[in-house]
Parts: sequence; structure tokens; C-alpha cells
Amino acid sequence: MAGRSTASVSTRAAVQSASSLTHFTRRAFTTSPRARLFAPSLVRHAQFTADKYPELKRDRRFNELTAEHVRYFKELLGTASAVLDGVSGATTADDLEPFNEDWMRKYRGKGKLVLKPGTTEEVSEILKYCNSNMLAVVPQGGNTGLVGGSVPVFDEIILSTSRMNKILEFDEVSGTLVVEAGCILEIADQFLSEKGYIFPLDLGAKGSCQIGGNVSTNAGGLRLLRYGSLHGSVLGLEAVLADGTVVDDLSRLRKNNTGYDLKQLFIGGEGTLGVITKVSVQCPQRSQAKNVAFFGLESFEQVQQAFRQAKIQLSEILSAFELMDERSQRIVHDVTKNKRPLEGEYPFYCLIETSGSNADHDGEKLQSFLEDVMEQGIVLDGTLAQDETQIKALWGWREGITESLGSLGPVYKYDVSIPLKELYQMVEDTRARVEAAGLLGETDEHPVRDVVGYGHMGDSNLHLNVSTRRYDERVEKVLEPFVYEWIAKRQGSISAEHGLGLAKKKYIGYSRSETMIGLMKQIKQLYDPNGIMNPYKYI
Repeated sequence: MAGRSTASVSTRAAVQSASSLTHFTRRAFTTSPRARLFAPSLVRHAQFTADKYPELKRDRRFNELTAEHVRYFKELLGTASAVLDGVSGATTADDLEPFNEDWMRKYRGKGKLVLKPGTTEEVSEILKYCNSNMLAVVPQGGNTGLVGGSVPVFDEIILSTSRMNKILEFDEVSGTLVVEAGCILEIADQFLSEKGYIFPLDLGAKGSCQIGGNVSTNAGGLRLLRYGSLHGSVLGLEAVLADGTVVDDLSRLRKNNTGYDLKQLFIGGEGTLGVITKVSVQCPQRSQAKNVAFFGLESFEQVQQAFRQAKIQLSEILSAFELMDERSQRIVHDVTKNKRPLEGEYPFYCLIETSGSNADHDGEKLQSFLEDVMEQGIVLDGTLAQDETQIKALWGWREGITESLGSLGPVYKYDVSIPLKELYQMVEDTRARVEAAGLLGETDEHPVRDVVGYGHMGDSNLHLNVSTRRYDERVEKVLEPFVYEWIAKRQGSISAEHGLGLAKKKYIGYSRSETMIGLMKQIKQLYDPNGIMNPYKYI
């Protein structure tokens, strides 16, 4: 365990020492907008979204870009690198492609202009001009989203926040951090680490995702169990509305009970109300001691029992409790060729992380917990990380799932919230449905390779992933709306942390009432009456 020289658990089924763990570090995604997260993305492009979904029609209210429009933006932004101009042909389609296509290679727009403002004032002037000239806009951060929310559907202007990437201020007493929207999550967390603090959000794509995008999608991630959602962590923000109005709500205070808390509308608003330009975040102290355990279980019932015991016995130091099924772990092993943490194979695996201030105290609590759950037969086998390298190695088996699946081909991803007792039943029922349709198999004639499940037990958040050899309309028809109907019957949510984007827009009714959807549409009409902000998505 981190901060301890040795770790041992003496029970009838001894926990492995973890000394032979293969080093499989957390993925440090490149910050280059042209980079992709898995190899197939480098050689294949998605079908244009407008062609794939012919029922989507370009809004006739929006004007097409002209040379005059481009000249205005070039004069406004000054530097040539701030404008990628495909209208005149100055920028090639290949250079525009990374901004038009999502990293899953599922959604692909036809945008011909990318704008990279450097200040809030420039964002304001851009949107004011676009609103007056009826030019549609798609705000884009790191473009790591999973629901097609950050790329154009047709020829919308792409407004990239990549140049607005500064850390503006940090209060070392209160832990309040103020950053520009384009600040990379990992860079902010590294900065905070030097100050003894931690960013209250952790994602596998933290090396390329931007904080503005995280807030716009209300990203959840791996630390939500400990630190809660961004609706609580964000103290204030600055945003620009469709007409160029700057919303200055960049509060540094934890308490500000003066009127409506309007910033909440932009958290999870996915750029449909305006563009977030600055964010103020409450950051907790970084724990001095971190411990990680990885163990195997026989059933999902035992997973629930282990989670219950972890909350009881580890309570204040429990920072993560992650679930992975055997199929997901087998895929990570097959792709990476790394040695698995445990000798045997089990239907389910869990990863527990504790974070506290006293290594000896925390280590003893975790050791006692493992002894207890193994004595009860809840956990069958497990291992403890003894240093930071082994902590990263164990986390790699959880965080490596997404990339490993992606390396095999396209993936249908469903990020959902379900009452905990039925969480994994979703995976089993989906697999049975795909199998019954004759789509699952080991040969090329079967489009589906496998159906796997993993996620955050602490949030009742399941990631249902259907790994395929190719995107196939038959697969999509088997999955949708079945998945959403299944969730609605159990009063779950069709989107736990990835948002709605284009992928889930037409299914929002499975999680929200007509009254709630109507209120959302009224808010959209109020803030963006011309509908130029991220059109065709969300609601």
C-alpha cells in the first residue's frame, strides 16, 4: 500500500502480495486535437451523420457561410492559427476532420470553419455576429464526448476553446481554483498536486478533456463517490449567451444565497444555452495516503454485499468502488497482454480505493475489511497494491477497458443509472437479446463481438458496452429503444454522466416527463431564441 513498506492479509484465502503485478499505467491521452484514443480511428472515418440519419434535416433558418463571414472572423481573431478556413479552401478537409468527427468514429459533421478565440470578449463578439447572421455554432472542448454533442451535424461553425487554457488563480487557504474553459483537466490536477490539493473530478481522458467541456456535460468520473458531482463542486462560472451577453457569475464563495442559482443551467447544458468561458471550482485537499485493492467475486449479489461492507467499514476513507465483469477484463488482457492481477478468473471484479491522511490507519482498515469479507466468503481472492506503480497498474484494469474495447472496433455505449440491485441484470438481458437476434458470435458474419458491463457502484452507474466488428443498423435496432424502455420500467436514467448530445435526444422522454421537457424548451427559447447554439441536439 502507498506509504507502507509491506502489506499482508492473513486469512484462509490469503490476499496476494501484488509484487508480480504488471505495470499498466493510466492512459495519458495526448492533448493534440488530431490524436485519437485507439488505433482503428487512424485509418477509418465515420459516415456523415446527416447521411446516416436522413431524418435529420438542416434548419432552413440558418445561413451558409460566405467569404465575407470568414473575413470578419479573421479580422476579429487576428492570428491565422485561430481560424481554420475550409470555406475558401485555405484549410484542407483533413485538417478539419479532427474537429468534425467524434473519437468513437460514430458521428461526423461537415463543418468548414473552426474558430479558436483567446478571450471571453472574442467569444462574445463571435456569438453576437453569428446570432445576427443566423450562423449555427457548436462549442467544442477536448472532443472526448460519447454522445455526439461536440461535433457538427451539418455545417455549423466549430467554436474551440483550446486557446483559452490558462489557470487564472488559486487560493491555497480555501482551495478555490479559477481556470479558463480550455484548461486541460490533467494539467489542472497536476498544478493542484503541487499545492497539496486535488481536482474533484477524474476521468480516463483527463489528458485531453477540457474543464469547460467537463462542466458543460456535468462529467461524473471516478471520484464522484467521494467528492460528489460538479453541480456541487463548481462555485461559479462565466459564460457567453447566444446574443453575445456575458454572464458573469464567477463566484469564489461556497455560500451565495442571493437569487436563482443560474450557473446550474450551464452545468450539463451541453453548450445549448451558451459557451462556458471560465470556471471556479472548490478543490479538496489531496489525501496523503492512497490504498487500492482488487478482488474477485462469484456473483453480483456478492458484489453488492462487498459494497455494503465497504461503506460500513471504510466509510470516511472510501473514495472509489468500481465494478468490472469478467468479459471486460478478458478483453483488456487480450489487448494489452499484461499479466492479470489475480491467478484465477471470476465472474466479477471490484476495485476499491481509499484516500486519507494516515497511511498506517487507512491500511489497517482496508486490511481488516478484506479479512472480514474473505472470511465471510463474499470475496474469493484479492490483491493489495504496495506502491504507486502498483496502484496505477490496478487502476489500469479499470481505466483500460474503454481503450481496449475501442481497439477491437466500434462500440455501442450506454451510460445509465439503474437501481443498484438490478444494475447487472441490464447487461445479462441485453446480451440475451443480442444473442437471440443471431448477432453475437466469433465469426465475421456476426457484427457483435461481446456485451460487457462495468461502472461505478457508488453512483449506481453502469457502462453497458456492446463491442462490434462494425456499426450495423441491425444491432442498433435490437438495442434501441429496448435499452431505454428497460431503464424506464425501473425508473432509471438513460444518461448518468455522458449527457444527451445527438445520441439520446429523441429518447429523453424515457427519463423526463413532458412537463420537465417543456420547461427545458422554454429555457432554451429564453436564452437562445434563434436556436443557433449546438442545434439538433439535447432536447
